[in-house]
Amino acid sequence: MIIGVPKEIKPSENRVAVTPAGVLELSKRGHDVYVQTTAGEGSGFSDEAYVEAGAKILPNIASVYEKAEMIVKVKEPIEPEYDLIREDQLIFTYFHFASYEPLTKAMIKSGSVCLAYETVENPDRSLPLLIPMSEVAGRMATQQGAKFLEKPQKGKGILLGGVPGASPAKVLVIGGGIVGTHAAKMAAGLGANVTMLDISLPRLRQLDDIMPPNVTTRYSDEYTIRELIQTHELIIGAILIPGAKAPNLITRDMLKTMQPGTVLVDVAVDQGGCFETTKPTTHDDPIYIIDEVVHYCVANMPGAVPFTSTVALTNATLPYVIKLANEGWREACMNDATLLPGLNIVNGKVVYQAVAEAFGLDYVPVSKIL
Repeated sequence: MIIGVPKEIKPSENRVAVTPAGVLELSKRGHDVYVQTTAGEGSGFSDEAYVEAGAKILPNIASVYEKAEMIVKVKEPIEPEYDLIREDQLIFTYFHFASYEPLTKAMIKSGSVCLAYETVENPDRSLPLLIPMSEVAGRMATQQGAKFLEKPQKGKGILLGGVPGASPAKVLVIGGGIVGTHAAKMAAGLGANVTMLDISLPRLRQLDDIMPPNVTTRYSDEYTIRELIQTHELIIGAILIPGAKAPNLITRDMLKTMQPGTVLVDVAVDQGGCFETTKPTTHDDPIYIIDEVVHYCVANMPGAVPFTSTVALTNATLPYVIKLANEGWREACMNDATLLPGLNIVNGKVVYQAVAEAFGLDYVPVSKIL
């Protein structure tokens, strides 16, 4: 198969979809890999490294899309890429369709096959291609939250871990999945007092067993959220409903009950955000303030640590890229129950129910396509 790896053009996105090590594995299996020049530069991988691994370098993004049968990316295509995508071309990347209708309609119009990293799902409901970036984003949420609690950044001016004689910050983590667990681990490790919320009692029992003593678990409901946001200085939104828009768990009216300088970090921003006041920001301009509450809502948080993120992502995606290249998308999805739910849009038809419901579109079960 002919595989294309374009340079990411979303603002402040320095990751690349495949490392030179990944290219070598694909080349060994007889596949042709075309990489856009400087695509790996932001992650520390030179064009020369890709050539040594067996890739061919192309001069621009249009030539990569034109050449490739399968495009492997990190982030969803943005508007300048829409017209480069053609009918029957396989696009394998993070899409997060339910949070952005123009992208959804553009991919329907293109007639392409859209296989979304975030909805590839194991039989146990875990999300193998979301996990590595969720691990990075969870850890970064605490790291960035600690930074923006500083007074020069408009935060309350509290050190996350405190010092002898001065209390540590209180951190509220809403969601006990991969993001929430890694955020809580980081915050607890720095000495903060952490409260974790989730709606799954079995998960809360697990967290209670594995977390250190400075982490408390509570059942998540509106009453509890309204109570806790009044006393916690850093609040991390870590909610995920696979393929669907995140619910707004903190509403605009709740901001007035928070302490001035409280920091909100919404890791669910890619899925529309779990705070009503969330709007996507960038690494160049990461925060905004509403009612004296600092909002950090960067839509590609792992892009700030591209070397770590690129290696972690390729480790997870490469086995699936190889399978798709070896078998073709149709056979690979029919033979692999984990890949199958990754199909979101196929030749103009929406085959993932949560995406169809988000925008009132016709839903076609994937079984009818295959």
